[in-house]
Amino acid sequence: MRNPFSPDPAHPFQLVKFLSWSSLILILGSSLFLTFTLGNYAKQAVLQKDRDFARLLAENLNHQVYQRFSLPTVLSFGKIKLRDKSQYERLDRVVDSTIHGFKVLRLRIYDLNNTLAYSLEGQGIGRDVPAVKAQEYAESRSIHFRVIKKNVPFWSFFSFNLPQESYVLETTYPLRTEQSLAPEHQGWVMGILRFTQDITRDYETITYFQLMIAVVVLISSLILFILLYFIIRRADRMIAERIREKERLENRLHENEKMASMGRMLAGISHEIRNPLGIIKSSAELLLKKAESAQTLGPELPKAIYDESTRLSSTVNEFLDYARPKQPAIADVRLDAILRDITAFLKPEFENKNIRLSSNLPPEIRIKGDYDLLYRALYNLLTNAIQAIRDSGTIALTWSSQENTLFIQDSGPGFDLSQKNKYVEPFYTTKDQGTGLGLAIASNIIKTHGGRIEFANAPEGGGRLAVRFP
Repeated sequence: MRNPFSPDPAHPFQLVKFLSWSSLILILGSSLFLTFTLGNYAKQAVLQKDRDFARLLAENLNHQVYQRFSLPTVLSFGKIKLRDKSQYERLDRVVDSTIHGFKVLRLRIYDLNNTLAYSLEGQGIGRDVPAVKAQEYAESRSIHFRVIKKNVPFWSFFSFNLPQESYVLETTYPLRTEQSLAPEHQGWVMGILRFTQDITRDYETITYFQLMIAVVVLISSLILFILLYFIIRRADRMIAERIREKERLENRLHENEKMASMGRMLAGISHEIRNPLGIIKSSAELLLKKAESAQTLGPELPKAIYDESTRLSSTVNEFLDYARPKQPAIADVRLDAILRDITAFLKPEFENKNIRLSSNLPPEIRIKGDYDLLYRALYNLLTNAIQAIRDSGTIALTWSSQENTLFIQDSGPGFDLSQKNKYVEPFYTTKDQGTGLGLAIASNIIKTHGGRIEFANAPEGGGRLAVRFP
C-alpha cells in the first residue's frame, strides 16, 4: 500500500486529501464529544431544576401539613393518630390540595420507626418498611434525591415518544415542626416524606437536544468537508494538468537537446570520418596512378589504407555504441576475470609505452552485470589511462570491498577537476586524436548498471578513477 506521506509528482494534493479525511474524522469526533458534553451539562442543569422544584414542593408540603394538619390535630385531639379515619382524611385533603397539578406519581409519609403512616394510593398503611431508614434521614435533616431509570429500549430515543415514567425523580424529605407552642420543640423531625415525579419529558427534551446538535454538527461537517474536497479535487486536477504540461515541455526540451547533441555528434563524426576518407582516397588515387604506370607498389600505401580503415571502423563503432546503447543482460560476472582479459588484450600497449601494471584485485570478485558491456566500459577506462601516460609510467588497479568500488590510478598529468562534468559529455576530448566518446560510453554503461564514475587526482599525482558499483 502506498504511503500517503510519500510525494507523488502527478498528484501533489494526496497529502492534503489524507489530511482532509483526517480532519473530517477529528471534527466529527470533537463535535460528538462536544455534543455529549453539552448534552450532559444541559441534562445536569435540567435535573438541578427538577431537584429545586422538588425541594420547593417538599418544603411547601411540610408547611401545609404542619400548619393545616399537625397543629390543628394536636390542638383538637391532643396527638396525631392516623389510624383515626377523620385524621387520615384530613391529612389526605391537605396533601391532595397541595400537590394538585404538580404531577406527583406517588407520595408516602413514614414515621421514625420505618412504618408507613400515609400513602397517596391508600395502600400498605401501618406496614413496616425497614429499607426506608427513617432514623438516618431524620438525623441528617437534609433532603435526598434519586433518579430511577426504567429499562428503556434504545430505539425508543428515535421514536420521539419515550414511555411514561421512564425517568422518575424520587425525593426524600424529613418533615419538621415549624412554629410550636413549646419553642424547644421547633425543628423536630416528625416523619419522613417521600414522593416521586415523572421527569421523562425533561430527559426526552435533553435527548432530542443532543440528537439535534449531533445532526446539525454532522451535516455542517459533511458540507464543509464536501466543499473542501471538491476544491482540493479541482486544484489537484489543475496542478496535474500543469505538471503534465511541464512534463511535455521538458520532454520536448530533452528532444531538442538530444537533436542538438545528435547534430554535434554528426559534426564530430563527419570530421573524424573525413580525415581517414581523405587518406584512403589519396592512397587509392596513388595506387590507381601506379597501376596505370605499372610501377612496383611498396607496403606504405596498403598499410595506410588498412590503418585508416581500422580507425574509421573504430570511430563508426563508437558512434553506434553511444547512439544505440545496449540494455544490460544482468547476471553474476567475475570482475577480476573481465579485467584479466582486458589487460591481456592491452599487453602490447603496456609494453610499447613501457607502462607497469599493478593490481591487488582479490580473486572471485562477483558483481551483477553484463559481461560484454562491462568489458567495453573498463576497456575504455584503461585505454584512457594508457593514453594519459606519454612515455612510461604505472597504472594501479585496486578494489575496495567496503565501498564496492574499483579504483584505476595512472601516473599521467591527472584530471582538470573544474572540467570533470564535461569528461562524460560526447565529443569532449583533451587529446589530439579520438572522438571523445570513450568516457561517455563507459559512463552510460556504468549508469545502466546502477553505478557511477567519479573523477579525482591522487595525492602523489596522476588521475584516479573510481568506478562505484551498487
